[in-house]
Amino acid sequence: MDRGASLLADRGIIKISGAEALGFLHRLVTNSLLDLKPGAARYAALLSGQGKLLFDFFVVPLPEGPEAGCLLDCPRSQIPDLVKKLNLHKLRVPITIEDVSASLAVAAVWGEPPPAGFSGVAFADPRAEDLGLRLIAPPESLAFATAPQDGYEAHRTALGVPKGGVDFPYGDAFVHDADLDWLNGVDFQKGCYPGQEVVARVHFRKSARKRILKVRFDGPPPAPGSAVTMGEINIGHIGSVAGARGLAMLRLDRVEDAKAAGTPLMAGTAALDVAPVPPQ
Repeated sequence: MDRGASLLADRGIIKISGAEALGFLHRLVTNSLLDLKPGAARYAALLSGQGKLLFDFFVVPLPEGPEAGCLLDCPRSQIPDLVKKLNLHKLRVPITIEDVSASLAVAAVWGEPPPAGFSGVAFADPRAEDLGLRLIAPPESLAFATAPQDGYEAHRTALGVPKGGVDFPYGDAFVHDADLDWLNGVDFQKGCYPGQEVVARVHFRKSARKRILKVRFDGPPPAPGSAVTMGEINIGHIGSVAGARGLAMLRLDRVEDAKAAGTPLMAGTAALDVAPVPPQ
């Protein structure tokens, strides 16, 4: 059985303190946060006004309860820009936004429970049922998470869960390009947030043109970023690669054209077997 525990060195933590923290975020992000309970988490994104995905993160209530505030589990490299962006929206809301990555780290555990006595924050990864748990705690409390992070990345890739900066570019991808609607990252019933009109239009018209899909390689695995071609036509690119499996951002109409014509999709010298697209 696939199992492991990895420290995720590329993740960091932002703490937002104050009773209005979840309400503040709820007005900005793609998912609903008003009913978020301790022990649970929501995956959400902050978009540009044009609907481009700027930041994605997990929102987790503080152990003291949602009225105390929340933690954001997010890419460490994005923390300075995300803190700046949140402070621009803060105005007079009585909250405090701070980078606490020096004192709190993130680990992933899959196929097994955390060790007995673990006292940090633990929550089920809401993007896919089999992804496992994510843990937030001081680094010394996560010393048991010794599996290389590559093991977690392979697990994530096998489940078809993309990673920002690898499978899609921040600032130049739409919500549906990055599969956030498939990964429980969007609430289509909530009120307005930046970029909501674009997200709703694509969703209700079922007009997504590109998606990140699971692929299997028949041949040498290509490098991330390699072009995917249908004959002489470039139809996308490779993202995460884990052995013979990977993820690729692909034009959906071209995938269907290739299937109808019996034309193989190629990345380098490897042919691609593309997983079926779930109904939109």
